[in-house]
Amino acid sequence: MKFTAVDASSVRTRRYSKPRLYAYAALAAAALVCTAPAKALPSYAQQTGLPCTQCHSIGFGPALTAYGRQFKLNAYALGAHNKSVPLALMTVLTYTHTSADVQDAPHYSSNNNFAMNELTGFYAGRIGEHAGGFIEVAYSGTERHTAWGAFDVRYAHSFQMGSHGVVGGVTINNNPTVSDLWNSTSVWSFPYTGSALAPTPGTGPVIYDGISERVLGPTFYAMIDDRFYIEAGGYKSLGDSLLNDVGLSPDDNLHLDSFAPYWRAALQFSNGPHYFSVGALGLNVKQKPDPTMAETNKFDDFGVDSTYQHTAPDGSNLQANLAYVHESRHLNAAVAAGEAESASGSLDSFRGDVTWTYKQTYVAGLGLFNLTGSSDATLYGSTGKPDSNGYLVQLEYVPFGKLNSPYRPWLNVRLGLQYTGYSKFDGASSGASDYNTMFGFLWVAL
Repeated sequence: MKFTAVDASSVRTRRYSKPRLYAYAALAAAALVCTAPAKALPSYAQQTGLPCTQCHSIGFGPALTAYGRQFKLNAYALGAHNKSVPLALMTVLTYTHTSADVQDAPHYSSNNNFAMNELTGFYAGRIGEHAGGFIEVAYSGTERHTAWGAFDVRYAHSFQMGSHGVVGGVTINNNPTVSDLWNSTSVWSFPYTGSALAPTPGTGPVIYDGISERVLGPTFYAMIDDRFYIEAGGYKSLGDSLLNDVGLSPDDNLHLDSFAPYWRAALQFSNGPHYFSVGALGLNVKQKPDPTMAETNKFDDFGVDSTYQHTAPDGSNLQANLAYVHESRHLNAAVAAGEAESASGSLDSFRGDVTWTYKQTYVAGLGLFNLTGSSDATLYGSTGKPDSNGYLVQLEYVPFGKLNSPYRPWLNVRLGLQYTGYSKFDGASSGASDYNTMFGFLWVAL
């Protein structure tokens, strides 16, 4: 299933063409001449000489500490610069069991599958005094293809503006929210990994991975007095030739009708061990699925979010995130093509999660999700509704990443068990539990 204007979540199952890896280096070089999302990678720890836990609230993984947010904000170039190799390797080995035999993927059975979710190589490190990057190339073990993944190359500089301290910068990236500092937005949100084989709800707001990796563009940002953050920019869709170069295909062309603007604002503050942030964000996408026709599909996303963290002296921490996104849809092209009944519609997505980590080693997390939207029998099939809701529970053991960990920083492991339960799936309550998923994973970074 490839992305269309009426199916923003299909990025998970897109088709790839044969990769041409020389293009990744060319793209990175071009972005650097013009001027990254921080998964906890050993190359950053080697660069800084600090343990992974300096930047990450769990021994290894995307959730950031206050120092980690500053490190990313300052273009992955903050602090000392030790001689290092800015390369890292990551893999996620998995087991997936669903309540019913609903898994449907080539090379796999309908249930109880072991798989390698991904084998990923990264360039991740400081490039100069004020520049750094995060560039991902990933092989999907379930889809048997290689393509680029997250791309975030940035330049940042600190300066005074009157009585205010400012960190300002620019990032070239390929996914809205990949540049974000908080785990309340889509790219870095809980649970950070999931099954590539279990079915997931068939739609969602475009800002939730709806255009990821098929666009590229700049966003400019500033943090003022370490309190107020603002970011603005946007994206253009990649053409057929460039899609081939990054391991995708012309079928993945979004045919954006114009520049897709993205903006983000957040306010953060702390009180002793307590940290809070509240924010808002927006994305506007106008797509022409058939370039020969005049009709377009338009998506206007607006969201609000918040984060809370409490950190104890021994590194134990509690973190919670909330996010709400409202999407207005104007599907004139879909109606003209007979893919939707109504040109006007909307989606509303709510996500919340809370995670407790004991000494950055033992982790328990709970997430809730709820998606509702306008009815459309043609767009959403037999149920006529996009509604899905449920919960997710995750337990993990993260033995490495600390100051005294053996083989620091080059051995990092997360061992986890995740359960997802649905009370409604793609508009239907009956049979929703068939998609309940038990997912085990071994996540290793070297």
